[in-house]
Amino acid sequence: MSTSRRQFLKLSALVGGSVGLGLVPGVSALSNSPGSSGRAPKSLRILILGGTGFTGPFQVKYALSRGHKVTVFNRGKTHPGDLPKEAEQLIGDRNGQLDALKNRKWDVCIDIPTTLPVWVRDAAQILKGNIDRYVFISTISVFSDVSKVNTDENGPLAEYKGADAMKETPETLRASNYGLYGPLKVQSEKETEKWFPGKALIIRPGLIVGPGDESDRFTYWPVRVARGGEVLAPGTPNDPVQFIDARDLAEWTIRMVENRETGIYNATGPAKPLGIGEMLDGVKNALKADAKLTWVNEEFLTEQKVQAWSDMPVWTGKEDALARTNIDRALSKGLTFRPLDVTARDTLAWFKSLPQDRQSHLKAGLSPERETQVLSAWKKQKA
Repeated sequence: MSTSRRQFLKLSALVGGSVGLGLVPGVSALSNSPGSSGRAPKSLRILILGGTGFTGPFQVKYALSRGHKVTVFNRGKTHPGDLPKEAEQLIGDRNGQLDALKNRKWDVCIDIPTTLPVWVRDAAQILKGNIDRYVFISTISVFSDVSKVNTDENGPLAEYKGADAMKETPETLRASNYGLYGPLKVQSEKETEKWFPGKALIIRPGLIVGPGDESDRFTYWPVRVARGGEVLAPGTPNDPVQFIDARDLAEWTIRMVENRETGIYNATGPAKPLGIGEMLDGVKNALKADAKLTWVNEEFLTEQKVQAWSDMPVWTGKEDALARTNIDRALSKGLTFRPLDVTARDTLAWFKSLPQDRQSHLKAGLSPERETQVLSAWKKQKA
């Protein structure tokens, strides 16, 4: 497994329900959404396992705005009190403390933060017969062949090669340097379908971005471009990128629930192919930034030990099949995307609302000093 691939898996695992959004000054969870608005035809009782991480708050707020009754189940430790008071709060822990879920009924359960199949099994043992449908938020990292372009939902899946997937824990996941992330998500998908045959909806997001993303996997670019000056841009402008705004993912998930959809769907974007050059130009124009892009080829970046994903977020480098996933099935079911300029501006506004110490420590991308070093070396080579 390549370093860039492992970085993506690691960051996906860390972001998947483990970090929080909180309230973002000046940024609406529902702003500029191209999807359905207004009240749903029928009010549903929705249980959300998690709900306080990255996409969860957007799901909660959108579901409430559509007239649904929302219950969240979590430890109550991530941004307590930030969710709307209209959402019922149940306290528990996926590691065996599930009593709050007993003897209750809901129309649908949305499982956001799960990587471990044992978490699906334990929740399903309590919820089966008490819910009509189960939604599992998976990942495109379930696919085993990262060289195949245009992979659809039937692509080959990562194989779990351990002794017993049900005995894996958050500790063993971390100990594997998140190499188990994809295989365990596959096992969790299978567990979902085992307990809820014909009633399971499995959504496989790609890179999730937008306000509230503590991994900085997209945030780096609005922050860097807004700073202006000479910006190191990786590869070529035509190198493909794919990502989805957390709000678009959250809202589409709720609409899929309303439509009683089942099956498996890749969920990333945009709707049409996008190169990183067009993405960076879009960010630059959205922020009205005085930035100049200097394109540095992949061979030189590799020599300089500049890595895709971690040092150059969103960019996949030679593993560009990761940014060419087929999403036709989701598009046919109404997956929509807000404009890039909205995502860029809202992400920057959120980042600027954070404490100054956090703003000075981006978790992805090159430091200003390192960027200057690489650009200087590039110019010397070109001279």
